[in-house]
Amino acid sequence: MLNLHRSCFVFPIHFTLQMLNLAFWATLIVILGLLKLICPFTKLTNLLSRVAEQLAIYFGVVSVFLIETINRIKIDINISGALSTRNWYLMMVNHRSYLDVILMIAFAHKRVPSPKFFLKKELIWLPFVGFGAWALDMPFMQRYSRAYLDKYPEKRGKDIETTRAKCQMYVDRPTTIVNFVEGTRYTPEKHRDKQSPYTHLLRPKAAGVAFTLSAMGELFTNIIDVSVLYPHNVKHPMLDMLCGNMKRIVIEVNVLPVDDSLIGNYEGDEAFRLRFQSWLNTLWNNKDMRIKAFLAQD
Repeated sequence: MLNLHRSCFVFPIHFTLQMLNLAFWATLIVILGLLKLICPFTKLTNLLSRVAEQLAIYFGVVSVFLIETINRIKIDINISGALSTRNWYLMMVNHRSYLDVILMIAFAHKRVPSPKFFLKKELIWLPFVGFGAWALDMPFMQRYSRAYLDKYPEKRGKDIETTRAKCQMYVDRPTTIVNFVEGTRYTPEKHRDKQSPYTHLLRPKAAGVAFTLSAMGELFTNIIDVSVLYPHNVKHPMLDMLCGNMKRIVIEVNVLPVDDSLIGNYEGDEAFRLRFQSWLNTLWNNKDMRIKAFLAQD
């Protein structure tokens, strides 16, 4: 009962602080985005982009500061390998909660370049988030159901075209492309419905990763394999965090090489497609085993 009373007290305060933090930084970023629209000078536009990206990281840092302070925790970050803000990275992350996005933004601070997320098109209308992401040159993906694609087959591959076009925007400055490879947040229901072969993960979707590597593979210094865990708050991490009930957050990071064998024609080369899927499934299986081992000893 005491914990419930504390949650009822903490939630509105923490939620308000997080929204004020989001509104403040997003407003500044959108203003810079509008200035980029009317700026005729490429060098100045690039400068505005860099400033906006740094403001986005500040948003994540402040948000995580609030999380750690109100929940009275310290986020555990374990990194295997070297990182630099001057390199290009493809970050592959499992997806448990909307909180994952905030954590990845804050993780970038003084470690890697500002992250770019591939977002659902519907999020453009989400207050502050949508226009902030637009100002940061993040791609919005239109996702179609299987039934829709069967009816309108000409729409197949449109998301991949968006991936390829947006990737070309990031070749001039160091960037971290973030891919939530499962395509959606993990829930027990999705795990069951999608018949996932993994214990703690959904099936990875290979096409987006393969096309990103195809478009930018020669630029990527490394692949960053990230595992986000909420060991004691598995069911509702975001709500528990806002209520001050988050017990622990763990971020495991493995820095991997970009092998030439990972770059190829995913759509037109069946042999390459099968090899790539095998590589990604092995990576995901190893991630699942690490998560399972961690949770068993925690």
